[in-house]
Parts: sequence; structure tokens; C-alpha cells
Amino acid sequence: MSITMYQASIPAFVRMLGNLSAILDKAAAHAEAKKIDPAIFINARLAPDMYPLSRQVQIATDVMKGCAARLAGIDVPSYADNESTFAQLQARIAKTLTFLQSVSAAQINGSETRAITLKFGSREVHFLGQAYLLDFVFPNVHFHLTMTYAILRHNGVEIGKMDYLGA
Repeated sequence: MSITMYQASIPAFVRMLGNLSAILDKAAAHAEAKKIDPAIFINARLAPDMYPLSRQVQIATDVMKGCAARLAGIDVPSYADNESTFAQLQARIAKTLTFLQSVSAAQINGSETRAITLKFGSREVHFLGQAYLLDFVFPNVHFHLTMTYAILRHNGVEIGKMDYLGA
């Protein structure tokens, strides 16, 4: 039995965002319980040259919504990238979930060979839909979600592998 492009993308993204939301809830609760300014977590990074937690969440949501839109052949929603609290990051996740759930299977299925072009400054990268999803989107999303997890874990938030994987 084969899997469709929709089945391979949207349900996986929805699950990942749910897990991310739960991890951020635990981080907010940890900050409150330990009387730690939540901004410390929001601005934390693993190394000086890495993005902070807020940017990790922004990029993960950007990659997911961008993927859904590009595979569906619709405009990619634009977000301001100005979140600086757990509540604002949660609102961004909710907004991304709403968008993802608005994209239908009919819009995405059959996009395996859809031409996808990404611009990085003056450089263009070209994909076909399936390679874009499997070889670019999934590794990027998992990287940024893992960095979010690692930043929080490194800063003492009591989360584990099952929080990342979800129920």
C-alpha cells in the first residue's frame, strides 16, 4: 500500500506541532515553578553562533507551513517572526496548525513531481515535491525541533525523549 503526499506531510506536521506545544508548556511551567524569567529560555541557545529557542520554533513552523503551501500550489503565509514569550510561540504554533488543517488532501496529493524552487539570497535550489518533502523539509523540521528540545533540556527543563516523540 502506498502513502500519499498528504498522509506523509500534514498529519506528521500536526503531530510534531502538538509535541512542540506540549514541550513549550512544560518549559513555561518549569520557569514558573522555579521562578525563572521565561525570557531566559526564549533567548537561550546552545552555542553563541546558534539561533535562540524563539527562532528555532519560528523556523520549524515556517518550514512546515511553507511545505504545505508549496505542495498545494498556494501562497505561503507570512508571519512577523517577533515572538518573545511562550504565549506568543504557542499562538504561532496554533496559527500554523490552523493553516495546515486548511490545506486539503486534494490540494497536496499528486505533488510528488511538482517543481519547487526555494531562494536563499541570490541562490536558487530546485526540487520535485517528494524530494522536497523527504530530503529537505523533514530534516530541517526535525533539526529545529531537536534544537528546541535540546535548548530546554540543557537549561534544566524536565523533558525526555517521549516528550519529543509524543504519545
